[in-house]
Amino acid sequence: MSKTRYGLRYYALVGGFGCISLAAFVQGVLPMLEPQSRTSEVTKVVRTDLGELKWLEGQATDYTPLQQRGRAVYTREGCWYCHSQYVRPVTGETRRWGPITQAGEYAYDLPHLFSTRRIGPDLSRVGLKYSDSWHLAHFWNPRMLSPDSIMPRFVALFDGPHAARIVTDANGNRTPERTAATERLFDFQSQDQILLTPNAEGLVYVPERGKYPVIFTPNQEFTGLEVELVADTDDLRALVAYLQKLGTNRGKWRDRFEPQRMEASQVALPRSEEWIAYGKEVYARRCLGCHGEKGDGNGPAATFMHKDRPRNFTWAVFKFRLTPSGSLPDDGDLLRTITRGVRGTAMPSWHELQEKDRLAVIQYIKYVLAVDRTDPANPHFYFVEEPPQAPIYIGQPPSPSLAQVEHGKAVWHQAKCWECHGETGRGDGEKAAGLKDDFGFPIPPANLTTGQFKSGPDVKDIFRTMTTGLSGTPMPSFGDTVSEADRWALAYYVLSLSAFKDPLTGEPLKIPEQDRRALNDPATEASESRLAYKLQADTRAAYYAGEAWARKHGFELAGPQVERQVTAGKAGGEPWQN
Repeated sequence: MSKTRYGLRYYALVGGFGCISLAAFVQGVLPMLEPQSRTSEVTKVVRTDLGELKWLEGQATDYTPLQQRGRAVYTREGCWYCHSQYVRPVTGETRRWGPITQAGEYAYDLPHLFSTRRIGPDLSRVGLKYSDSWHLAHFWNPRMLSPDSIMPRFVALFDGPHAARIVTDANGNRTPERTAATERLFDFQSQDQILLTPNAEGLVYVPERGKYPVIFTPNQEFTGLEVELVADTDDLRALVAYLQKLGTNRGKWRDRFEPQRMEASQVALPRSEEWIAYGKEVYARRCLGCHGEKGDGNGPAATFMHKDRPRNFTWAVFKFRLTPSGSLPDDGDLLRTITRGVRGTAMPSWHELQEKDRLAVIQYIKYVLAVDRTDPANPHFYFVEEPPQAPIYIGQPPSPSLAQVEHGKAVWHQAKCWECHGETGRGDGEKAAGLKDDFGFPIPPANLTTGQFKSGPDVKDIFRTMTTGLSGTPMPSFGDTVSEADRWALAYYVLSLSAFKDPLTGEPLKIPEQDRRALNDPATEASESRLAYKLQADTRAAYYAGEAWARKHGFELAGPQVERQVTAGKAGGEPWQN
């Protein structure tokens, strides 16, 4: 009697079917059997009325209809094939992306989009890392921003390109010729103008429809006679809105993210032709897309960045520095800006870039780009002929208190900050309209209620900005006109304008008054996710998905464990670190 022998194909088929079944059970059936995996509880960072940043236990929020549509576009276009949405507690992912993922972040994700591959970067913390303008440029052509990118272009999500000749109107303005295509984008009878700045190749992004178009090139950004017009679509706006939502259920976590709180002063690297050459390579790969080959702030992607133009290095005008007003920044200032990024703009944090790369690109900017070449025979090397002055000293800030904030409010009115920033800090003051930077571009005052502070999230960052001013902008230095004590108080007041507000929508968070008072108490320690403050009205068990599952099934958790009680109004004790 012969025994039945099965070939390799049989075992491969059985093994494959088993793996598929296991995956379906683990990712489909098991989550339905474990209620803990459907919790909406998360820990999030909030800013208190005193300007402090503290972790709080709260609830994730659902997507808006626009964001839900964007999620459908994200799924339809296959973005999840390459981009994951899960920060794991392994291989230093928290240093790269941010806080470890919590189950509550997926409460409204049906189906989830964890993904199975990481060909592209993880996106679960991408919200508010970049501006909308950056995302638009990235979808138009990823290689504008990263020459090494293998991401395909998503031109089909745009309206255009539409070719149009440039003509001169009766008022002497350069404007796109009136055609069937341009009439769909513009209202040539409107009294409201929209300024459009092409990149060097003539590509023009149209951020708003229904206005009269004016080709605006104050620094000869484009001198050609024909442009290509592109505009967004409903699907594209929705997709960008969805991406900006990702990670914001964790509140203002980015303002507590260590790389974006990096400090540097009096960092120096001797001039080296080798380092300059290496810096040129780094610049070409990481910076050229926005700042341009010549460093004039007119890179291929610059046309999309109509609200915050990329920095023009050739004028050697830098906003953020610790050196006195009128001085160039030192290497520490440049390193801090590159590492942190500039919140609310297309300039992201470059903390993932190796330090030697950041130092090398600083050399290239200083000694090659920041040069006045008006007279080619006698170029003016700013950082050589006008060396930076010694940085100013900023001591420890006074302790936060409501008295400080109230005093700062009085200084706000005395110093007439409201004239530009508005009574409530929304950037809608009576002098806001018509403000321009030194390069001739419109520059609206900052909306301080968003909490996205370009110079940094700490009270010392706000104090530094008030002391030195922002070179190249209408924001002056108050170092000589406002006393140090008043500047500290004013800095605390500015931070308070974004207190207890959602970082994405700007809407007030619904936090009971008693919990608000407790969080405002400087003695309330909630500096880490594991120490998150628990709302007094919330008496539910304070376990998160993995911890709850492990306890239920009798697993012993590694590390010292203390039962986290839900004592009203107290920060968390020592829960399982998640």
